[in-house]
Amino acid sequence: MILRIVSLVAAILFAMAPAFAAENYQTDIGPTPKNGRQGASVQGRGTVLAALDNNIFSLQGKFSGLSSPATKARLHIGNVMGGGGPAIGDLKIVQAQSGEISGTFTLTQAQVAALKVGKLYVMLNSQSAPKGNLWGWFQPAHVTVPEGVPQLGSWYIPNLFDDQNDGAAKKNNS
Repeated sequence: MILRIVSLVAAILFAMAPAFAAENYQTDIGPTPKNGRQGASVQGRGTVLAALDNNIFSLQGKFSGLSSPATKARLHIGNVMGGGGPAIGDLKIVQAQSGEISGTFTLTQAQVAALKVGKLYVMLNSQSAPKGNLWGWFQPAHVTVPEGVPQLGSWYIPNLFDDQNDGAAKKNNS
């Protein structure tokens, strides 16, 4: 009898496993808008992949092509996607023109809600751009194509105002 109960509980937990699966996010980090004074000092690109498991947000990525060594990187929360805001915490980076970026954070409920509507972002500073060299706002993981390659079918566009999913962007399954 106990074996049957344990088996039943295990089967129920196994069936519910997708509900407990981590949510995946990504961002491409790129140069900040040029203000005329920065010119060639703001260069580079990178990609950061992340997973949200309950309220644990883990991210890892790479950057390259900076005109000077990276100095620091932080996870920030903006007031809207594309808008600036305060830092949540520091990320680990190498102080070089290319390298890896990583970090793990315990997010509050408000920060999780902000992530789901595209308000969390990475900002990487460099010696030549100390107030932001590369920036990128997290979106749900989605299919991307290389620069210059036409994309067939439906394109990924974040759906941040869909009442059916509490404002979270959905992955386009095309």
